[in-house]
Amino acid sequence: MAEHCYSCAAPLNDPNMRGNSDIYCRWCSDEAGNLRSREEVRAGVAHWFSRWQPDLSPEQAQARADHYLRSMPAWAED
Repeated sequence: MAEHCYSCAAPLNDPNMRGNSDIYCRWCSDEAGNLRSREEVRAGVAHWFSRWQPDLSPEQAQARADHYLRSMPAWAED
């Protein structure tokens, strides 16, 4: 099993973050362990940014989510 989610970097050693995948967390994978769509993951990451950076507009949170996801193995743009 990977140490961190390949999609969002959540710690997979935390039982609350593990899902049915060895490389994706419960938020980034579906019930079968498959990676969710980029839009679903993007929305979740944007929400996460908004929760701990409440002054961000929805557009800023989405832009930051896009930037963040490009650095993750599942979403890297070569």
